[in-house]
Amino acid sequence: MIAANNRLQLGEIATSWADLADAASLPDPVAVCTDDPTTAFAAVRHHADHGTELLVAARSRIDETLRAELIEAGFALPDDGVPAHRAADPGRLWLLTSGSTGRPKRVAHTLAGLTTVTAPQPPRVWLCPYSPGSYAWWQLVTLSLAVPGQDLVVPSTVDDWAAAAVAHRVTAVSGTPTFWRQALYRHGDELAGLALAQVTLGGEPVDQPILDALRAAFPTARISWIYASSEVGAAVVVHDGRAGFPASWLDRAAGDRPRLSVVDGELLVGSPHRGLDQPELIRTGDRAQLSGDRVLLPGRLGHDEINVGGTKVSAGAVREVLLGHPAVRWARVTGRRAPLVGQVVSAEIVTDGSVDSVDLQRFAGERLAETAVPRHIRILSEIPVKETLKSDV
Repeated sequence: MIAANNRLQLGEIATSWADLADAASLPDPVAVCTDDPTTAFAAVRHHADHGTELLVAARSRIDETLRAELIEAGFALPDDGVPAHRAADPGRLWLLTSGSTGRPKRVAHTLAGLTTVTAPQPPRVWLCPYSPGSYAWWQLVTLSLAVPGQDLVVPSTVDDWAAAAVAHRVTAVSGTPTFWRQALYRHGDELAGLALAQVTLGGEPVDQPILDALRAAFPTARISWIYASSEVGAAVVVHDGRAGFPASWLDRAAGDRPRLSVVDGELLVGSPHRGLDQPELIRTGDRAQLSGDRVLLPGRLGHDEINVGGTKVSAGAVREVLLGHPAVRWARVTGRRAPLVGQVVSAEIVTDGSVDSVDLQRFAGERLAETAVPRHIRILSEIPVKETLKSDV
């Protein structure tokens, strides 16, 4: 059942799911590689009506290697005049992983599996800043496709999203922590004109400083963070304004809810929303650590730890301390090669201009062990944001 009357503002084009009916006539199987939201949404409507085997991806993500892989896998690429050369698998949807830890991979889903919200919801006008085909994009698209009263606004560019949100009276926004940090850094005055009822974030480690900053900016909104991926699907949803999830959720038998476990410091997820070809219990590669009554997810295994002279330092813990400084708007913490100790802690930081690297080192030194204090701090003028709305934190 399609919520045909839900409104869609796709860049400058105002339409609805009903108006997109039969707007696409596509080969099968097909890879729709486009940065045009209207083309992407029309392909989704066509799939919902006809079950076409479909992959949607932003054209800017498809390099020559990925293009060759899609052709070899039998997909038609209609914009390039490439025909399909195998029979379709009806009803199958394909997502590309983000590629943050290697080359993007294809993960199979179905429309029903991607549709994680079907119950009635309060009417919302959602901003969708994500590029076509990402898991977060599909979450908003399926919400609007399935649930009445869930309109979508897709800005012409991510940079002008705040103006588009105000113009179209957006009441709900989903983004990554980096997206929200940049929004608060760049668009503070414009955001004051938004009456947001729902603020959602995910796709990167979600720490307490960004949750607190969003609470201060939107005091009446429900603030939710989501742990999800193309392979796992949506696995953790937290609404209480705290980083991490309750430790009581570990290893609980909860019907059709995801099963969460921690083994050797790694989060394992058994999710009903996982990809079709994924194992029942998925090793996520994300670090999980117990802190009081919470399980924190500071970052990727192998990427979060910095070995300083044999002492393991958590990059995520250092980053959270730096973000706790009132002048810091964004931070990235990494290891840097050094003689004798192997590595030292290094940081890139965006501030409001009122502090320098010496101030920040002093601040960190008052809160961290000596080995964890950044020895090199580079202050950037802008928050670096990738097409995925992430910044490799």
